[in-house]
Amino acid sequence: MVGYIERAGLQVAPSLASFVEGQLLPGLPVTADGFWSCLAELLADMTPENRRLLQVRHEMQQKIDTWLAARKHQAWDNAAWQEFLREIGYIVPVGPDFTVETGPADPEIATMAGPQLVVPVMNARFALNAANARWGSLYDALYGTDALAGQPAGKGYDPARGAEAVARAAEFLDMAVPLAAGSHADVMAYDGSEVALSDGTITGFSDPDALAGTADGQILLRHNGLHIILMIDRAHPVGASSPSGLCDVVLESALTAIQDCEDSVAAVDAEDKVLAYSNWLGLMKGDLTETFEKNGKSLTRRLAEDRSFIAPDGTSLSLAGRAVLLVRNVGHLMTTDAVLMNGEEVPEGLLDAMVTVAAAMHDLAKTDGLRNSRAKSVYVVKPKMHGPEEAAFADRIFAKVESLLGLAHGTVKVGLMDEERRTSANLRECIRALKDRICFINTGFLDRTGDEIHTVMQAGPVLPKGEIKDAVWLSAYEAGNVDAGLASGMKGKGQIGKGMWAKPDAMAEMMVAKIGHPQAGASTAWVPSPTAATLHAMHYHQVNVASLQTQLAEREPASFDALMTPPLLHGRNLPEDRIAREIDLNCQSILGYVVRWVDQGIGCSKVPDIDDVALMEDRATLRISAQFLSNWLMHDVITEAQIDDSLRRMAVAVDRQNANDPAYRPLATSFDGPAFHAARDLILKGAAQPSGYTEPLLHEWRRVAKVR
Repeated sequence: MVGYIERAGLQVAPSLASFVEGQLLPGLPVTADGFWSCLAELLADMTPENRRLLQVRHEMQQKIDTWLAARKHQAWDNAAWQEFLREIGYIVPVGPDFTVETGPADPEIATMAGPQLVVPVMNARFALNAANARWGSLYDALYGTDALAGQPAGKGYDPARGAEAVARAAEFLDMAVPLAAGSHADVMAYDGSEVALSDGTITGFSDPDALAGTADGQILLRHNGLHIILMIDRAHPVGASSPSGLCDVVLESALTAIQDCEDSVAAVDAEDKVLAYSNWLGLMKGDLTETFEKNGKSLTRRLAEDRSFIAPDGTSLSLAGRAVLLVRNVGHLMTTDAVLMNGEEVPEGLLDAMVTVAAAMHDLAKTDGLRNSRAKSVYVVKPKMHGPEEAAFADRIFAKVESLLGLAHGTVKVGLMDEERRTSANLRECIRALKDRICFINTGFLDRTGDEIHTVMQAGPVLPKGEIKDAVWLSAYEAGNVDAGLASGMKGKGQIGKGMWAKPDAMAEMMVAKIGHPQAGASTAWVPSPTAATLHAMHYHQVNVASLQTQLAEREPASFDALMTPPLLHGRNLPEDRIAREIDLNCQSILGYVVRWVDQGIGCSKVPDIDDVALMEDRATLRISAQFLSNWLMHDVITEAQIDDSLRRMAVAVDRQNANDPAYRPLATSFDGPAFHAARDLILKGAAQPSGYTEPLLHEWRRVAKVR
């Protein structure tokens, strides 16, 4: 990049300087000179420590590699493994009991249980959809997905399928907000707390407190802390066919949404960063809009207004129309050329911290209108941290940002991603390091699997990818996360979350499987779409998470020995056809994701797998596939020639899967484009990548593609 502008001794990309001075700062009590001076001070103070911590990661992995390589032909000794990890400081001593002391947070974060969306903030339409996913039509979610068996008949409205959706919604209402007598399927009229049934009975709700309010044509109900709106309109086509006039059941769905600057975006330069920052700023100001074409019509999307009701006592009741938004910054690893200090790129996470918190100050200044945090907090998710020392560093970063921007200590609440092995091995100490501001922990089993493979790369070949999720470490990891959160007093202070449902078109399967997340004691779990959020919200009516957490706090903690047991093959011989299938599965997955990332800058999307099943893919899924093949290559389970053969054949398959995308650049034309080279490098150079991360190689090849 050329043509930097000097600001406070820093070299700043013109696009970033223009954004900060023309969009970010107007309306804030911070001058342009003050902002750049503050950023310069943050970078000067924090960059040396950032670099030192990355060097600690590198040296620790070198020690692990040496120790494992010397023993890879010996029987696995878990006790010796743990003793070694303690000797090198990988496992740290557990301190005395403590309770997190996070200040007031919004109830959606602290006390309510419900779905959470994660969305690439660089896509304004997706960002707005996620923010507005607080409320969702249950009728639509059932009618339009495989949550109901079969498909709608014909192109228009299918009354038979509509009736199925209505019947299924009535079953849900009978479970969540039952009547004192009869079923919601038999209601002739809803009139506040009085309900008339088809047999002439006048009844009410089994729980008198279920009625939370009313509005014109709306009845607001509450169960397990979540709201349900019965929409009454006899003039509506669906309401006209209902004896009660019920035309829809609207569920409070995505309570929170993470606006992502990290794994689901492809931000490799200043222009990309400015797009991410400007969309986040628009969300915090409340003025973000996006105009697009759909079915031949021009539509403009904007943030939803709050919803107003009259409570049973006659007072006014206002409910948020939007999910509470968190922003995910990048981790400690990557640097950005958007700003140079002494001619060198600066840590991207430090720039993220300064800009995203400053943007959120626009929301903090509001007293009405489209507010995000009524508790006057800024919620930042910090990913990919390795152990307590790095968590403590994040705490210092945000304390420094608060001080520089004139915010009270603790204004910035931090979400800790438990997705690296050294963090899950020391999770309580990581939470302790953030105890004054932690608002969120969750299991990111995809990245965690990638780090599991990379950490024990030298120990021997790992299990086939599909079997790793059944290995003993993973169940201990999932349970241990909840155990650590509850033992640290996070109940009532922050979210304990679980990871993503990766099959956006498989809602029937999700409805069977994902209830396991609230049943595990998680107060939130990630979903891939607003529709999935509405369906997953039903699970939080089936499970009272707060009551369950009280019970789980008394159970025996998850096995640490199991957590530290790597998923190795241990000499097991796999059939050649099984090995060939694994190579193709992973090469196809890598190519299908990387070609969109490198050529089109799409960081997260539905990517068809080898069997044409659409899966949500991001850098975490890529990390697993790349590290898995790197591991098998290192231990001679497979060869480089097999990798090259599979990549070429799978490139043809991926080209076929993307044949209808006019922006797509075929891989198989020359097998020499940036995307193909990136996919190959991710496998062949995977063992040498820091912590097995994919970002360095993706960024390198994306920049090549952008130049072309």
